[in-house]
Amino acid sequence: MAVTTSTFYLGLGNSVASLIIVILAPLLGAIADSSGLHKRLLLCFAMLGILATSSFFFVAQGMWPVAVLVYVIAIIGFSGANVFYDALLPIIAPRSQQHSLSALGFALGYLGGGVLFLLNVVMTLKPAMFGLADAAEAVRWSFVSVAIWWTLFTIPLLLNIKDDPSAAKKGVTIAGSLRQLAQTTKRIIADKNVALFLLAYWFYIDGLATIIRMAVDYGLSIGLPTNSLITALLIVQFIGFPATLFFGRIGQRHGAKFGLWIALSAYVVATFAAAFMQTTTHFYILAVVLGLFQGGVQSLSRSMFSHLIPQDRSGEYFGFLNMLGKSAAVVGPVLVGIVGVLSGSTRIGIVSILLLFIIGMVLLKFVKEPSNTETALS
Repeated sequence: MAVTTSTFYLGLGNSVASLIIVILAPLLGAIADSSGLHKRLLLCFAMLGILATSSFFFVAQGMWPVAVLVYVIAIIGFSGANVFYDALLPIIAPRSQQHSLSALGFALGYLGGGVLFLLNVVMTLKPAMFGLADAAEAVRWSFVSVAIWWTLFTIPLLLNIKDDPSAAKKGVTIAGSLRQLAQTTKRIIADKNVALFLLAYWFYIDGLATIIRMAVDYGLSIGLPTNSLITALLIVQFIGFPATLFFGRIGQRHGAKFGLWIALSAYVVATFAAAFMQTTTHFYILAVVLGLFQGGVQSLSRSMFSHLIPQDRSGEYFGFLNMLGKSAAVVGPVLVGIVGVLSGSTRIGIVSILLLFIIGMVLLKFVKEPSNTETALS
């Protein structure tokens, strides 16, 4: 299969999975709030993702329809689980600790992802060291290692987080959840502060997601070697661990909005500088910047949103946040492509992403942030 064809089907799989989650996320959140079964629903979707990921071991070369199907199922499992995972934050953590705990969650994600990614890279580059025949077999076993890793680190949640037993006894129907979802939609529209934050989030997270998804492609387009791009991805993962923890402290002391402004301002500078990138060293510097501020944007967005919403409807509200997150990188890539074609330069196309960050920052400025102890209205 030609590279362009495989890229098309990978993109198609991504789009289908994202569209399904965009449709399901708010409804899944409503079902979780109606039933009180956040943990059980999280585990169901996690197991779906784990089984799909491990199934890649059996996908042989040329079985691209099966690969795309398994990939879509894995993304649905992962993204669906995240709806319930995010919604647990205001349930299990006191408001005064939500910024730091949100940051800790993302930081450990960067560390864990970096360690496993490094192991998989070494497996692929040196398969004989692991008793494997070649790189292709190493890639197949890498999927198994991801499934095992995912399972192991789901166990602490399984053992330590409890669903609300009183809520779990409630009857829940799809029709009832849809009615609850409709009510939440009306509340969000009526609550200008929450609606403004979601709009700001959609703009700047679209810019962030575009940078994440297009950074490697941009590096290849200006002639950087593949090994250097892999190294850059590892840099982002390992720098993201301490940097995200630091932003959690900023959120605790000065508020999430202040931390978001710092991180987004850094993205504005980095995006502009990327237009002048020439060498591998420049790309490494960009990776360092992304590692320093990417986790801060993600974790503080989650914890700030948890401060703006009523705790007893966290599933529904985070369903909307996840919906926007999964619909991100829609405007950005199109904007980069159109500006790149019109200007004849991918570098100018990258600079166009600044518009998304700037609009998001301006909107964020008008969001009223509650204190770390103030209770959101229900």
